[in-house]
Amino acid sequence: MLSDQFYEDLFHKHQTTPHFPKTSTVARLVSRIILLLFPEQTKQSYSCVESLKSSFESINKDLNELLSSMQEHLKRPSKDIANDFALKVPEIYELLLTDIQSIINGDPAANSEYEIIRTYPGFTAIAFYRLAHELYELEVPLLPRMITEFAHTQTGIDIHPGATIGHHFFIDHGTGIVIGETAHLGNHVKLYQGVTLGALSVSKNMASMKRHPTIENNVVIYSGATILGGETVIGEGSIVGGNVWLTHSVPAGTKIYHQEQVTIR
Repeated sequence: MLSDQFYEDLFHKHQTTPHFPKTSTVARLVSRIILLLFPEQTKQSYSCVESLKSSFESINKDLNELLSSMQEHLKRPSKDIANDFALKVPEIYELLLTDIQSIINGDPAANSEYEIIRTYPGFTAIAFYRLAHELYELEVPLLPRMITEFAHTQTGIDIHPGATIGHHFFIDHGTGIVIGETAHLGNHVKLYQGVTLGALSVSKNMASMKRHPTIENNVVIYSGATILGGETVIGEGSIVGGNVWLTHSVPAGTKIYHQEQVTIR
C-alpha cells in the first residue's frame, strides 16, 4: 500500500499547481485561425464576408475566454491582449504569404500554393510559430510554447516561439530542425532538415542572455549543420554546407563545407 504521506504530498501538489488551458484546447484555437486564413486546409466555405467576419470575431471571443482563465498569470487584461493579437493577424498572414512564395521560388518539387499549404510540414511549423510568436511578444506565458510544441509533434520541427524570424522563410523537408529561443533569422533564410541553431551552454544563469546564433539575410544552411552560440553571426548571403559544425562568426558571402574522406576498398 502507498503511504498516507505520499497521498498528502500529491494532494498538496494538485492544490498548488498553476492551472493553464489544455494544450489540445490551445492547439484547436490556433488551428481554427490557420483554417480561416488558408481555406486550402478545409472544405468549409462562406456565403458572404459577414459570415467570415463573424468567424474571426468568434475566435477572438474564444481567445479572450481562454486568456481570462489564466488572468492571474497575465500582465494586462485578457481582452486587451486578445484584441491586440487580432489586430496583428493581417500582418502575420502577409508574412506567411511570403513564406509560401519562398517555397514556390526555391523548391522544384512545389507545384502550387495549394500543395504547399496542404502538405508541406515546413509551412505548417512556420504558421504555428508565427502565431505563437505574436502571443510571446504580447507576454502571454506558456501558451506560445504549447503551440510550437504541438507543431513540433506534428512536423518534427522545433521552433521556439521566442525566436525572431524575418520574411520569406523557407524550411525544406524540415524534420529534426531546432531553432532556439534567442535565435535571430533575417529575411530569405533557407534551412534544410536536421539543422540546429542552438546554444553553446545550457547554464541556467544565461537564461536572460542571447544564447543562440544570428543568421543574416539570404543565408542557406544545408542538412545536418549545427550552429551554436549567441555571439555567432552567419553573414549575409553565406552558404553553410551539410554536417558543418560552427561556433564562430563568418563574414558575408562565405561558403563553408564539411569535407569527409571516404575510402572504398
